[in-house]
Formats: sequence, C-alpha cells, structure tokens
Amino acid sequence: MSLGTLARFTRPLLAAGALLALFAPGAQAASAPAEVHLDYAYYSPTSLVLKHFGWLEQALPDSKVTWTLSQGSNRSLEYLNSGSIDFASTAGLAAVLSRANGSPLKTVYVASRPEWTALAVRKDSPLQTLADLKGKKIAATKGTDPYLFTLRALQTVGLNKDDVELVHLQHPNGRVALEKGDVDAWAGLDPHLAASQIQAGSRLLYRNVDFNSYDVLSVTDAYEKAQPDTIRTVLGAYEKARDWARQHPDQLAELLAKESGLPLEVAKLQLSRTDFTNGTPGAEQVKALKAAAPILVSEGLVRKGVDVDQVVDQLIDPQFASQLIKP
Repeated sequence: MSLGTLARFTRPLLAAGALLALFAPGAQAASAPAEVHLDYAYYSPTSLVLKHFGWLEQALPDSKVTWTLSQGSNRSLEYLNSGSIDFASTAGLAAVLSRANGSPLKTVYVASRPEWTALAVRKDSPLQTLADLKGKKIAATKGTDPYLFTLRALQTVGLNKDDVELVHLQHPNGRVALEKGDVDAWAGLDPHLAASQIQAGSRLLYRNVDFNSYDVLSVTDAYEKAQPDTIRTVLGAYEKARDWARQHPDQLAELLAKESGLPLEVAKLQLSRTDFTNGTPGAEQVKALKAAAPILVSEGLVRKGVDVDQVVDQLIDPQFASQLIKP
C-alpha cells in the first residue's frame, strides 16, 4: 500500500478517533485555574479549619491558593466584587443586600448557623431594654449582619434608624468604642462580642437567634458559569472542614483562639452558639432571608422597585452543595 493510499485509509479513522475523544467522559472538563482566591474570617470557623489544614491546596495541586482575611461581610463582599477573591464568607443577609443593590452573587454553601451577633452594652450601663436605645449611639458595621440585626431589633419596639445615632465602625473598633464609653451600645460580632463579654463584662441587652443570618459562601454569577468544577472542589474541601469542626469542638476552639489571638474561653463561648449541622443552602435559608426582606425595603437599603423575595430566590443556589452532601 502506497503512502497516499494509507493516508486516505487512515484519515477517516483518525477523525473518528478524535470525535470519540472529544465526547469521552471528562474529556471537556475545564482545567483547574492557575489561581484560586478565598477569604477567611474569625467569624467563620469553617474557613479557619480549611485554611489551617491545607485541604484545598491538596485538592488543587496545580492551582495557587491564596487567602485574604476579612474583618466583616462588607469587606468580604468588597473583595469579591472587585475580583480580589473568588469565594466570599459572609452573612446570608449581607449577601442578599449586595445582590439587591446590583452585585451578581450566588450563595452556594452554608458554612455554619451562628448566633454571632447581639446588641451589647457596658456592664454598668443603665440601659435595660431596646426602647431605652432611643436617642442613643449604637456602633455597627454598615452592610453586615450586626447592622441589619440592629435595624430589625429596633423595629420590634417601633423604632428605626432615625431614632438612634448609628456610628459606622468596623467590628473591632465598635468593641473599643463601647468599652471606652464613646457609644451607648454596640451591635457586636463574634469573636469580638464574646471577647467583650468575657474580658470587659459587657452585657447582652438584646439577642434573637432568628435575626442572625447564616455564615454562607458566595461566588459571582460569572465565576459560577466559568468554574463549576472548581466550585465543586472548593465545596468538597469545605465539607471536610465542616465535618472536622463538628467532630472536634475542643480542637476547633483551640484553633480559633490561636488564629484570632483571643483567649480559649472566648473561642469556646463563640462556638457554643454556632451550629455546623447543615451545609446545603435551600428552603430554610430562603425562608429566613425572606423574613428579613421587609427591613431592607422599609429602611431604604435597596434600590427602589427591587423585589427582595425574588432576589433571595436568585441568590440561593443549592446545586453544588446538594451534589456533595447527603440529606
């Protein structure tokens, strides 16, 4: 057989082989990105576990994994929206607020269900009820769960943000302002809240676990479309971290204390009010976030005409977590 005849004979076979390879299972799976950027936060113990053990680095050996510390949901969302990180650890309601105001987010995972915020006053404060806050200064970080918690709490006694003076400070600075007497109350966030309780004797004026939204992990719409395999890998590593956190409470407290630089008893207090039971975002989160929707509208925190219920439906995306987590 001549070379020309051989070429005419083999060319169709090569083409067929290439076509089979193109449609072979896994043949079109996207390669891992060169870099994956995440944040970690003291208010999100699951992220601390994942960062500490390096499980994501093991799962993505061909990618450079980088970590950025977030001091609050507002910072985390700023990093995500600017492209500095790909995965953001935030409060669920903060994610709703961000999407309602134009940031294309998808919440793909629940890292924990914390009671991480409450309204605190100094141990010697004369304030005894929410109604006593009228005309008082309250430190809160705008765009975070504690800020929204404050608005919802005030509403229960017929007050709104115009009835108080909200002082916008990052969480650590809010603690300092309270303890120095620069403000009358503080919408605290763990572990800073737990630290103020133990180290300064700060008293919880008002707490309501139902006004605390979830510790969630979010990505942008664009990242979800471009990197579904990476999201699955990251959530798989997060699941390993969440499972470890659930099974090793003492070691988790030690890790949180070490990372945050706070005493072990502070870490234990924070974790005593943190639930790591369910990682899949779904109907439970949708219901809780929709219950908070009216405050976003009534306080003018979202653009006029925005349907916040619809925003919640668009935000919560269980498809990735549900593939990894058994009911």
